[in-house]
Amino acid sequence: MADFIMPSLGSDMEAGTLVKWRRAVGDRVARGDILAEVETDKGIIEVETFVSGVIDRFVVEPGAKVPVGTVLAIIHDEAGALISPVPRERAAPAALPRASPLTRRRARELGVELAEVAPSSPDGIVSVADVERAAEGKKAPTAETKPSPERRMRRAIAATLSRAKREIPHFYLRHTIDLHTATSWLERHNVSRAPEERVIAGALLVRAVARAARAVSELNAHMREVDGEWEAKPLDHVHVGVAISLRGGGLVAPAIHDADRLGCDDLMRALVDVTTRARAGTLRSSEMSDATITLTSLGERGVDEVVPVVFPPQVAMVGAGSVRTRPWVVDGSVVARPLVELTLAVDHRVTDGHRASRFLLEMEKLLVTAPEEP
Repeated sequence: MADFIMPSLGSDMEAGTLVKWRRAVGDRVARGDILAEVETDKGIIEVETFVSGVIDRFVVEPGAKVPVGTVLAIIHDEAGALISPVPRERAAPAALPRASPLTRRRARELGVELAEVAPSSPDGIVSVADVERAAEGKKAPTAETKPSPERRMRRAIAATLSRAKREIPHFYLRHTIDLHTATSWLERHNVSRAPEERVIAGALLVRAVARAARAVSELNAHMREVDGEWEAKPLDHVHVGVAISLRGGGLVAPAIHDADRLGCDDLMRALVDVTTRARAGTLRSSEMSDATITLTSLGERGVDEVVPVVFPPQVAMVGAGSVRTRPWVVDGSVVARPLVELTLAVDHRVTDGHRASRFLLEMEKLLVTAPEEP
């Protein structure tokens, strides 16, 4: 048998609430199938299974908030044999309190976390009376005191980035790039296309980030603590996280998988898809947890420059401002050109400015020439 556990959907996530099961006991599932919906401070995420088999049983009921690593369900193959172990990077499953469905329902009604209730019976089973005693003196949150989803998201973002600024030794590089060739190519590429099929400059930026990350692999990495020492692990895939603002406030940065292998049209479709699903609250757990490098672009807001904060466990992040027409020297003459300011934030434990500058030069090389497919 294999355990389906509460995944970590970000370095700031400690627990999640199981909202609903999308499949039933006895259903056959394949790797990548959506098995559950989980609510975090960043919204409701669709959680995939990483093994194939048959759902043997559910361990956690909808409505329960449990720590990352908690076993949610058991999956086995049709013969009941072991499928695969829990991935080593994942946290060890947390012990679940023993309680009846009635007790669990009462705990949800009173806003009590079962994991925090001490059972009074010698057999270790939490009773309704135990839950009600734990709830005594506990003030139920009111509409005025309960934080809104937007505020919870802001708190989560603030906690993660405060820790990132405190613990990661950042350094920054900035580079101005002439997008004349890129914008001319976009005009030719889009001239006979319907609006929904057109490629925007944002897709070219994602493409440039992805391929530069492939070329400068030390920035396409995750930082891990091994035996008390920090170690950067270069990754053999390039999943570009894209910062997306949500209509209700806050932001998420889901990943476009294998972005370095996609052509401009496919990247544009992927960008539209992930943006639409982010704002609809239907992102997948893998998209929220496996970005290898992230792009934040505030060009649509009209700002010239954005200085990003590295999002752990990643080691680099790119910020892009607006594309603006400005004076630029070409072959000794001053001409009007569309320019963009790129800022690269890097973890100094991984590399230095001399080597990291290669990344921005790779991006420039990709953006000052017409894209080749794929």
